Amino acid sequence: MYILEQLVNGLCQGSIYALMAIGYAVIYGVVGLVTFTYGEIIMMGSFSAFYYFIAFGDNLLFALVAGFITAALVGVIVHKVCYQRFLDAPRYISLICTIGMSMFLKNFATLVFGSEMKGMPTFFEGKFISLAGIRINYLQLMIMGIVILFSVGLTVFLKKTRIGMKLRAVSQDKKAAALVGINVKNTTLLGNCIGCGLGGVAGILLGVYYNSVLPTMGGMAGLKAFSAMVLGGLGSITGAAVGGVVIGVTENLGIAFASSGLRDVFAFALLVVVLIVRPQGLFGKKGN
Repeated sequence: MYILEQLVNGLCQGSIYALMAIGYAVIYGVVGLVTFTYGEIIMMGSFSAFYYFIAFGDNLLFALVAGFITAALVGVIVHKVCYQRFLDAPRYISLICTIGMSMFLKNFATLVFGSEMKGMPTFFEGKFISLAGIRINYLQLMIMGIVILFSVGLTVFLKKTRIGMKLRAVSQDKKAAALVGINVKNTTLLGNCIGCGLGGVAGILLGVYYNSVLPTMGGMAGLKAFSAMVLGGLGSITGAAVGGVVIGVTENLGIAFASSGLRDVFAFALLVVVLIVRPQGLFGKKGN
């Protein structure tokens, strides 16, 4: 039963990683650049929810909206500073800019929010359901439900709306999209905001799941999101989601047999093994 409970924990944690990775995949797919600010954007989403809870009470739905908007606004700043002027420049220039922006956001958060850990509200404390002897917390069910809702919503948005089709067109070929009248700069800005917003929501779920937020939490969160995206296949939203779940399950099953301090070792060891066998990732195509 312990192994099955760890599997459930892995699915819940993996769903958060999946949402992080989906947001990263949207940014990479539309902008076409790797970002090092994503972890700090996740952190900013968490803190926006923390202060929302203090000001307006423990309403998670509105906190998610606040986190999405806050992270999206930070995404606008990142896009204007790090991407917009360098879309036609060598990729390393934007990459260096995002490293600098990451350091700025981390230190800004430390100065403004303080360096100490802050506690998040507890939801559904002590409430769980039992299936075949396995206890599943209501919070875990809620988190997985929210992730599924956002994932389905994003899929419908990308495939069924005119704006979504523009985002997909830009992700496939920016020059061809411009030739048919699509404003590439505005579309990449929108895609970056959507990806950052999803990261902000994932950051809130991460903070609620662990009941804490910290200015330095973005470092590992961003690394897990990037790893999940690479594991699934660069630019593949489906692959990013699967990669996040696989990493979450691997971590929790790994610590069922070893020390919890090795959690990250299991995740990154899996990534290395998969990339050795299949360099393009689980859902990636050769040549990407």
